[in-house]
Amino acid sequence: MDVDLTRIALPTGVELDVAIAGNPANPPIILLHGFPESHRTWRHQIPELARDYYVVAPDQRGFARSSKPEGVEQYTPAKIVEDLLALADHLGIQGFTLVGHDWGGAIAWMAALQNPRRIERLIILNAPHPKVFQKSLFDDPAQRKASQYINRFRDTRLDQGLVGAGLERFFASTFAQHIVGGIAGEDKAAYMDEWGQPGAMTAMLNWYRASAIQVPLPDEDAERPAWLDAPFPPIPQPTLVIWGMKDFALLPVQLEGLGALVPDLTLVEIAEGGHFIPWEKPEAVTAAMREWLLRH
Repeated sequence: MDVDLTRIALPTGVELDVAIAGNPANPPIILLHGFPESHRTWRHQIPELARDYYVVAPDQRGFARSSKPEGVEQYTPAKIVEDLLALADHLGIQGFTLVGHDWGGAIAWMAALQNPRRIERLIILNAPHPKVFQKSLFDDPAQRKASQYINRFRDTRLDQGLVGAGLERFFASTFAQHIVGGIAGEDKAAYMDEWGQPGAMTAMLNWYRASAIQVPLPDEDAERPAWLDAPFPPIPQPTLVIWGMKDFALLPVQLEGLGALVPDLTLVEIAEGGHFIPWEKPEAVTAAMREWLLRH
């Protein structure tokens, strides 16, 4: 499914390509993709949700053909949350449901905590809660090991190899090993096109470099951040978490203790889903979303 993209210039200094579908009079839903993707993460959900909702799915800053400002500091989560709110403002959207996968989910957790009046409902797909994730990187050896790729991604020497044949290798190794069930040729071509945009790989990887998350080395005796053992504000919104249980990067430990941080939590586990559940298990994901949205 290909949707037309609208180019939107935001007061945050970036221009984003945005997929928009459905009647603007319907309840709005904003869908945030993660790494290394684009609005196409949601290619199965957009037409389904657009029957009853006003659906907005941006290519976030640094991705595909959206703006790629120079410098790691341009990719802090705070700047990306600002893009989200500016996009909603531009489209005349006040309150909305926010959906996020992977990095888009990390941004969604943060945006929901900070903006309870704007974000009315939260749907998270295979994106860890910030406290649960950081805690697991100190306390759970398996998750710490599984997250070492973040340290690789933070090494800027990586970027020079991510051109031409290097993108093919990145697809075949780093990306493909996290996919359950294979990928179609046309989808691979879309990734190659998006990743091949000038500066795209550096900009996408800058999301990891700008993040404050600490990833200790496997055998490192790292000093534990004090905030991990302090109270953390609860998520105020009704929240649906959909989790592909065969995610090799984000292990099921990410679901432990979530209820204490998310008082109004619905959890849907997709046993045969991997990390990329929006398109690996689209029917199950869309059904879970629609059913929950109807009840809330």
